[in-house]
Amino acid sequence: MQEEYEIYGGFASVYDRFMDNIPYDDWFRYLYGLLKKEGICEGAVVDLACGTGEITRRLAAAGYQVIGADISEEMLEIARDKCQEDVLLIHQDMRELELVSRVAAVVCICDGMNYICNIEELEQVFQRVHHFLEPDGVFIFDMKTAYFFGEILGSRTITENREDASYIWENEYYPEEQINEYLLTVYELYDDERDLFVRTDELHRQRAYDSNVIAECLKKQGFSRVDVFEAFTEKEPADESERLYFIAKK
Repeated sequence: MQEEYEIYGGFASVYDRFMDNIPYDDWFRYLYGLLKKEGICEGAVVDLACGTGEITRRLAAAGYQVIGADISEEMLEIARDKCQEDVLLIHQDMRELELVSRVAAVVCICDGMNYICNIEELEQVFQRVHHFLEPDGVFIFDMKTAYFFGEILGSRTITENREDASYIWENEYYPEEQINEYLLTVYELYDDERDLFVRTDELHRQRAYDSNVIAECLKKQGFSRVDVFEAFTEKEPADESERLYFIAKK
């Protein structure tokens, strides 16, 4: 495996441009439905790995008191420009989550949890979330699956070129470790007159986990109930599910 790079540094400024195909409204409707089904219709909600704030701002618009947390200061700067003034954005690693009070729910959407690449650190995240949830609070997150990494993404190279930015996304999947490693090279227009671009390289790693392992880890940290659905449904996961949702009740 290759050397480390800072993630979501240079990519942050072009992230929304290249992710404009993500149906955030549909994703939020599904999440909002899960929250309401669990009785979380108001109160404080933490959006872990909030990125540029697309889910964060929608939670706030739905009437929740929202805290967005992310490890990338650059992503948080962009989130600040689009979120309501009363949204609290904090620069934190989810493994070291620290809040001033308990919250009704914690969410983590768009495979942020896949970035936690070992069981011990995953349990550390679950422990911090459980600690800061109110009684009967819920933790909702999604994760990409081994099927997605191995069969859909595989060891493909993806490229996209736009007038003011482009990227090269080189994937390599290690099935034994269930880790997908991708080197992201971003070129962003710096000087239009001289047609100069700035290059940034980022190395990202995400890990797939068996859903039973995740459920066991959640229960080990004190969650009383864990449901697992194929993404955007309430169906049980299938062998070819590409993304799963976990709903853990304190």
